[in-house]
Amino acid sequence: MKLGIGIGWRPEIAEAVETLPGIDWVEAVAENICTGHLPDSLVRLRERGVTVVPHGVSLGLGGAGRPDPGRLADLAARAELLSAPLVTEHIAFVRAGGSHTSSPGLEAGHLLPVPRTRDALDVLCENVRIAQESLPVPLALENIAALISWPDEELTEGQFLAELVGRTGVRLLIDVANLHTNHVNRGEDPATALDELPVEAIAYVHVAGGVEKEGVWHDTHAHPVTEPVLDVLAELRSRVDPPGVLLERDDDFPPAGELAGELDTIRATLDRAAGNTKRPAPGALPSARAGAPAPSDATRDRLAAAQTALLSALVAGGPAPQGFDRRRLGIQSRALSAKRAGVVAKVAPELPEILGTGYRDAFLSYARTHPMSAGYRRDALDFAEQLLIAGLPDDDAARRRLTHWWQDRAGARPPRRTTRLVRAARAALIGR
Repeated sequence: MKLGIGIGWRPEIAEAVETLPGIDWVEAVAENICTGHLPDSLVRLRERGVTVVPHGVSLGLGGAGRPDPGRLADLAARAELLSAPLVTEHIAFVRAGGSHTSSPGLEAGHLLPVPRTRDALDVLCENVRIAQESLPVPLALENIAALISWPDEELTEGQFLAELVGRTGVRLLIDVANLHTNHVNRGEDPATALDELPVEAIAYVHVAGGVEKEGVWHDTHAHPVTEPVLDVLAELRSRVDPPGVLLERDDDFPPAGELAGELDTIRATLDRAAGNTKRPAPGALPSARAGAPAPSDATRDRLAAAQTALLSALVAGGPAPQGFDRRRLGIQSRALSAKRAGVVAKVAPELPEILGTGYRDAFLSYARTHPMSAGYRRDALDFAEQLLIAGLPDDDAARRRLTHWWQDRAGARPPRRTTRLVRAARAALIGR
């Protein structure tokens, strides 16, 4: 299946994506697509014959628990709605605690690395097989970027991916920016990883920008693609002609001309590397090996305990698990809180409007003692509720506006249209 050159579709750049020359396909975050109504931009792109691939971020296939049937059904529905040739997700865990532990459930709101151990691989493989049986199209999984390393890992990234493909037949979505991130942050050689993984299993490739701060690479998707990332892309292209290559951008969106320039640079990098082949043409896509044992409950329990301890340290003020770099844990913890603040500001833009310049500090203070237990919209409501319980904000008018905002969204049932209009009028009067 040849995809070609694509770009990540986001609502903020939907108009620009439609006008970019040479776009063969787009990728859309699955959880941001409503199955009842496709955005008009995606409808127009599909009518032009542009392939749309749903990209999931919340399954947590690397977690200790089995995949949630509801999330799998949602992903399957989006694949069918878009007539997608495949769906993609991540090799990551995104939540911990719950049924396999004595701890309450915790949400990371982010993709966290799976330990490259035999136990974790056994769990991941069974979870992938469950997902494959539930999806109407093939599944491809993405390697993630990480700030932290698990102690006592037994496999390299390339070996881990090769075992995963060999045991499940799953396809790979290789993010070259993430390979570069792990080179800076964890000392892992991208070329070695590419040598070890089965390049014939690659479904497509991600390219994205980031920034280095104090010796740590942050995979921001908010900066231009750098030369080191393009170098990794060239390394990959010297080994295989990937079916598709996609530019990701999730924030600080540049003008359409800059996006077009980045796409041109990606095309030029692929063209230059095409003549520098380092590996014979890959063979057929590997099939899953039969007979791999399912992980025991004890295996899942051990993984659950380890992931819960790590996530508790990152989002709930828990102690640092033995063997982890405390400095890196602190960096990751602050990054998670900052991401929460940013995403909540997007899903509930009224909050920074009501709180003004104090929004960010107030949210970060809340996040230090209130780990996320559900999605970002629930997080926004919980944040507002905690402020109101504390008698904040100090400004009476702002506190009344926040109260009305919370009541509109947290009631047993949504307020009627008349109620919303009355509250909007009241808020307008208060704001004078």
